[in-house]
Amino acid sequence: MSKIGFIGLGIMGRPMAGHLLDAGHTLSTVKRGTLDETLASKGMQELADPKAVAEASEVIITIVPDTPDVEQVLFGEGGVIEGLQPGTLVIDMSSIAPLATQTFAKRIQEAGGEYVDAPVSGGEGGAINAALTIMVGATPKGFERAKPLFELMGKTITHIGDQGAGQTCKVANQIVVALTIEAVSEGLLFASRAGADVAKVRESLLGGLAQSKILDVHGERMINRTFDPGFKIKLHQKDLNLALEGARSLDLALPGTANAQQLFQACVAHGGADWDHSGIVRALEALADHEVGSR
Repeated sequence: MSKIGFIGLGIMGRPMAGHLLDAGHTLSTVKRGTLDETLASKGMQELADPKAVAEASEVIITIVPDTPDVEQVLFGEGGVIEGLQPGTLVIDMSSIAPLATQTFAKRIQEAGGEYVDAPVSGGEGGAINAALTIMVGATPKGFERAKPLFELMGKTITHIGDQGAGQTCKVANQIVVALTIEAVSEGLLFASRAGADVAKVRESLLGGLAQSKILDVHGERMINRTFDPGFKIKLHQKDLNLALEGARSLDLALPGTANAQQLFQACVAHGGADWDHSGIVRALEALADHEVGSR
């Protein structure tokens, strides 16, 4: 069993940490307000700062919102690097910039640690059910060390390549997810405006080539008007910013991604930064002056 420092107990991090505790690992985290009762009951300990967490750990796992947050946790005042023990495995499961990830990996390795980037997909449900897809950038040694922990949190675990490759894969994932949510939104909106029973349209589409997990899960959200996250629009915006910034550096046009980002921005302008990303349908509904499912 490992001594694990787990930093980032949000929508995804809480259940992920719970699975590690259930497997018998010892977990500590940074004190931030009141610790979740379930995690506290399973023995998770709170320490003063990331440095103290690193001093007490053989493995560090971070899952925080954005690139600057990872940088602050790892390298800020009282950060992980100040308490890093020789040979510590540092696993970042956030979704952040691939180039910054490569820089972070180099700094951790120079300090005597092993760095793995392992962003996840699957949302809150995947985290709760230990069914996440985990996209890994690591040395072969780093991947083999981290894999037993990943198997407690996910089902599809793929070693993509060296450090940064996991983050590149996650950016690609977020492009596909955003455009698929938009496609489902447009299809259901068209059917609804044309007067069809949109629930039956969705049921039919799930049996054909258009079927997808997004049509299943997020199509149902759109019909039932359940837009509590899930995965927040403001976080998906952040991921598409990474895609568009990367595309500029690669002289690559991503017109569908840019359009999806603008629709997310329209949602934010209407107070939807914290809506589930299926809420992109609301931007299209505003343009059509029609709500999915209405007659």
